[in-house]
This record gives sequence, C-alpha cells and structure tokens, in this order.
Amino acid sequence: MTIAVFLGSLLAAMALGVPIAFSLLLCGAALMVHMDMFDAQILAQNVINGADSFPLLAVPFFMLAGEVMNTGGLSRRIVDFAMALVGHIRGGLGYVTIVAACLLSALSGSAVADAAALTALLLPMMVAAGHDKARSGGLIAACGVIGPIIPPSIGFVIFGVSANVSISKLFLAGIFPGLVLAAGLWFTWWWLTRRELLTPPPRKTLAEVMAAMRSAAWALMLPVFILVGLRMGVFTPTEAAVVAAVYALFVAVFIYKELNVKQIFEVFLAAAKTTAVIMFLVAAAMVSAWLITVAQLPDQVVNLLSPLLGSPMLLMMAIMVLVIIVGTAMDMTPTILILTPVLMPLVKAAGIDPVYFGVLFIINNSIGLVTPPVGTVLNVVAGVGKMRMDDVTRGVMPFMLVQFALMFLMVLFPQIIMWPARLLYN
Repeated sequence: MTIAVFLGSLLAAMALGVPIAFSLLLCGAALMVHMDMFDAQILAQNVINGADSFPLLAVPFFMLAGEVMNTGGLSRRIVDFAMALVGHIRGGLGYVTIVAACLLSALSGSAVADAAALTALLLPMMVAAGHDKARSGGLIAACGVIGPIIPPSIGFVIFGVSANVSISKLFLAGIFPGLVLAAGLWFTWWWLTRRELLTPPPRKTLAEVMAAMRSAAWALMLPVFILVGLRMGVFTPTEAAVVAAVYALFVAVFIYKELNVKQIFEVFLAAAKTTAVIMFLVAAAMVSAWLITVAQLPDQVVNLLSPLLGSPMLLMMAIMVLVIIVGTAMDMTPTILILTPVLMPLVKAAGIDPVYFGVLFIINNSIGLVTPPVGTVLNVVAGVGKMRMDDVTRGVMPFMLVQFALMFLMVLFPQIIMWPARLLYN
C-alpha cells in the first residue's frame, strides 16, 4: 500500500502538470499523511537539509564553468581544434562533433550546455556542407549524452551524494565508458554517411593544426588539471568544480578577452537560474528520500525482486529496463534523486559494486535525455537549431539505439567499466 501511495501521488501530480520539484513535495506530504505523521516542520527541515551539502557545491560551479566556456570562447576554440584534426575526413563534420563533444564533456559536465554549444556552432556548418539536417541534429543530441559521463559530471555528483558513493571514483570510472560511447557514435555516423558524395574541406596543414591547438591550449589544459588533481588527491570533486569555474573565467576574461563586465553578470545569472532549478529538485527529493527510508520502501522492493538477487546480471538488466522506461517520461536529475534511495539497498544486497552500478545508472539516465517524448537535450537541439522536434527525434534514433546496445554490453561484461576504473583509482 505504501508503494501505491508513493507512486500514485507522484504520478498523479506529474499528470496534472505540477513541476517535478513540487510533485516530489506533494508525494512526501502524501506519504506522511498515509503514515499518520504529517508535520510541516519536518517537511521544511528535510528540504533545508537536502540542499545543505558540501559535495553539492560542485553543481553551481560546474554550471558556471559551462556557461563561461560557451560565452567566453573556450567552446568555440575546442570546435576549431577538432575541425583542424578531423574536418578533412569524408563526413568530417560529424567526427568533429564527436571529438568536440568528448573535449567539452571534460570541461563542463552538463549535457544541456554541451548540446547547446555544439548545435549553435556546428549545425549550420553541417547543413551548409550538405548533410541531412535531421541526422546532423540527431548526432549532436546523441553527443550531448557523453557530457554527464566523461568527468567532470554533474550527474555523478548528484548520484554520489544520494548514494554515499565516492564521487572521485565515479569520475575516474566514467572516462573509458564515455569514450566507448563516442566510438559507437563514430562508427554509426560512418555507417550512415558512407554513401554520401559530399566533398570534405581540404586537409589542414600541420602549421594550421598546430595554430588551432595553440589557440585551444588554455581550454585543453582544464581537463588535465581536473583529472590529475583528482587522481593525485590534490583536491576533492567539489574543489575541482571551483578550480574549473575560476580557471574558465580567468581564461575567458584575461587570455581570450571575450567576456566583459556585462557578459559576466549575464553568465552568472544564467548559471544561478539553472542551479536554482537543480538544487530545488535535490532539496525536494530529500523529503521523499527520507520518507522512503522511514516507510521501509527499499526493503519492500528488495523483497519484491529477491528472486533476482542470486543473479546480479539479471538484476542489472531489470534495473536498466526500469530506468529506460522512467527516462522516457522524466528528466535525469529527478530520476537519480527518486530511484537512487530505492535501488541502492537492492544493489548492495546483490553484491554489485556501487561504482559500477553508478556508472551504468548515469549512462542510462544520460541516454534518457535523448529519449522521446520528454528528452531535454532533444528540446535544446530543436530550440537552438530551429528544428521540429519530430525531425530531431527521427535523426537521433540510430545513435540512441547504438548507445543502448553498448550500455547492455557493459552490463554483460562489467570489465569494460571496472578494469580501466580500477587501473585509474588504484
């Protein structure tokens, strides 16, 4: 009955068009009434405690870093460098998109920020070169999925806080799977465009490649600082977010000189607005998470799925299918906040490595950003690229299916994630 009250109140509020954060608060209030323990003071206290977390400070700083990079010229120089490297290959603009997405992912950790930057910079160039607009938009949307996987990652920060899992280990474990997804996109783009007769731009000379690399050098140094700092224990993920924001701001203002005082205010305002939405979601979800624990919902779910506890692989398959279904209707952050406290006891009972589960969980939620009908990244690409949502959805389908196939391959072969991860953090 408790599960029915939890799901019923949450889904009913969402069906009525109530924003997710308020739906979570209503869901928490309904659970409190059901358990005959309603107290507005407890409700408010849990909301405050939900946002009162040092690791969550990484979220606003990574959001700020992403905004600064898009406005301050760092993202554009990354794209120019990728263009110099692979732009001359047949279908080269698609490969430029993939390379640029990997580099941007190592800078901002936000799928929405990366997708917006890539759409604004590359979609007009791809269309002008003769590529199908729907397919190009679909590739850019699929590349946005890599953002929350290759560190730094806002998704890993939120999951790490919710599940009490090392964020540093999650960051390091996400590197190789993110590159595997990028390789899958590379192969898919090659397969889809292999018969196109478009003439690629001429190969850049070595001098031009070196010039592009020098121009992007300041931007390219940021992921090196973050990853080396995390690996060597110089700073925590939260401190890494501060380093990323301050470094990006310094480069944009004093090195590239593309940010003025008015733009700085606008960048801070945009980052603050996005952060406010995410942090209110986190705070509201803490109410539900606390009540889920009090109502012993995880124990009920464990009992429900106890036949699968003896087979971790089957259990992971079932969880991945569940997350795919939820991802079609819900954004990444609320999905993490709602499902993590329910699934983690199940994962621990089955003896599954929490870092391995966290990486797969975030990969699945990231792909959910391009899963219709709700896909946030699809809406961003459609809005920035002035495209119909149906066209972007049609274009992203082959890339999304390949990403799901690779995700299930990682479920079947956990070593794809864990072997490189242990090599890095041990």
